[in-house]
Amino acid sequence: MKKYIAYAIATGLLLTAGWPSHGFPLLLFIGFVPLMLAEHQISQRAEFKKKGRKIFGLSFLAFFIWNAAVIWWLHYAKETDANGDLHNSWSAYLIPVIANSLFMSIVFQLYHFVKKRAGNLYGLIFLPAIWICFDKLTLNWELTWPWFNLGNGFASYYEWVQWYEYTGTFGGALWIWIVNIVVFFYMTAYINKKEIKYLNKLGIYTTILIVVPIGISYIIYANYKEEGKALNVLVLQPDLDPYQDKYTKDGLQVYDDLKRLTLKNIQPNTQFVVAPETAVPGSSALVFDNLYKDLIVQDIQQLTKTKKDLHFVTGASLIRIYPVSSLATETASVMNDGITWYDAYNSALQIGSNDSIQVYHKSKLVPGVENFPYRQYLMPIIGEFMLNFGGTTKTLGVQPHRSVFKNKTNTATVAPVICYESIYGEYTTEYVREGANVLFTMTNDSWWGSTDGHRQLLLYGNLRAIENRRAIVRSANSGISAFVNQRGDIMKSLPYGEQGAMNGTVLMNSKLTFYTKYGDLIARIAMLIMGIILAYTFAQKLLYKEIVKKK
Repeated sequence: MKKYIAYAIATGLLLTAGWPSHGFPLLLFIGFVPLMLAEHQISQRAEFKKKGRKIFGLSFLAFFIWNAAVIWWLHYAKETDANGDLHNSWSAYLIPVIANSLFMSIVFQLYHFVKKRAGNLYGLIFLPAIWICFDKLTLNWELTWPWFNLGNGFASYYEWVQWYEYTGTFGGALWIWIVNIVVFFYMTAYINKKEIKYLNKLGIYTTILIVVPIGISYIIYANYKEEGKALNVLVLQPDLDPYQDKYTKDGLQVYDDLKRLTLKNIQPNTQFVVAPETAVPGSSALVFDNLYKDLIVQDIQQLTKTKKDLHFVTGASLIRIYPVSSLATETASVMNDGITWYDAYNSALQIGSNDSIQVYHKSKLVPGVENFPYRQYLMPIIGEFMLNFGGTTKTLGVQPHRSVFKNKTNTATVAPVICYESIYGEYTTEYVREGANVLFTMTNDSWWGSTDGHRQLLLYGNLRAIENRRAIVRSANSGISAFVNQRGDIMKSLPYGEQGAMNGTVLMNSKLTFYTKYGDLIARIAMLIMGIILAYTFAQKLLYKEIVKKK
């Protein structure tokens, strides 16, 4: 078993070394091969008992290494102890590492089951199908954690995947699996038959499968011409410590800093000012039904009057109050008075002197931080347990459909993408199908300090530019704020940990890509294939039982 443990460790290390933001994605094309070889050889050896358990253990080891190494920075999230002091939250790190490793191991165990019952061919077709289905699940259920979706692996080398405008990130996942399976097939053939021709075929086929898609992508990249009218934007980066400053400073003081940055850096041609996630009002919240009377909102309106076509787009903390419980929604919580109910929102606002205030509520929430997953089922079981780990027993309010910000003075139709939402491909297409011709990403991803966390989120989010051929204007609380063009190039940026502002120009494209129109088509095909093979596998199992009974 020592050899197979080494295989599992090799898979974990290869996948880690291939992952953004510092990895080289060529390693992803062989990352799963050692684990697949271990599964295959254990399955073939009669002396091994309880093979399924051994394979499950090996896969968990491999995926634990991958998960633990890639999101090591999560433990820098802070939680408050009984004395009110802040400490690194190891639970915020270990829970997603263990849970995601477990889910991945279950997926690999299902591959082993199908391969054993239906044969090698069906197993090798089933493996990419079920993994893609798992990636799709992580985008849609309440435990959503798509950080390890395989297509994100090319985020640092986005020039390789310009064809994401047709396939989305699932095209990258399928690409990785096809190459891994080809390498596994010819490696197994060589190990069994010791004939050099299999190594020759391995070299030829893998080279073609890797080089051709990259070559096509570079051709697309070189020939793509940005389209649309120019939009001039000022991005703000206040650099507030999320634990010591952002939610402890007075809201007016936080806004005064934003206003100072705006007045110091605004230019005559500026059309939009963009501030980060929950930039206003700081430690408190704006009342949704009282926005027009709020002092900060009124001051922003006065600010935008300095230019007739100026608009201010910012993240904001909102609450909506329900005077009686019968009006409260499923996500509402009761105030300390025990009578009044309210919904809390992580929102975006567009404010201009010539337009009504437009509001969007963040709807892809961070599990355990912004929502309590499957609250109606888990709350009665674990109660306040989540609070002990720096989590929440509440869920922020959301909105069922994407909405965009329009205005009367220019042709900009803004997609107000808030932080975590930027890593959801098909979700982002919903803004674009509503008419968005530019993406504004507002984020506060400085919870983990100057680590890979904010860099990975930036790179993942930039893939949305390629998928939709939409420029991105990114305002981050502490950085990295950036202007990203329709090819995914970072044209201009503010480094992490610096307070400042940055002027830039992006183009507003109105054309829809194939991916924007049809979304995760590959994932839907994978679901169909997975269902057919599972049905066939269980039918084979039942047929085998019937034959055994008759004998």
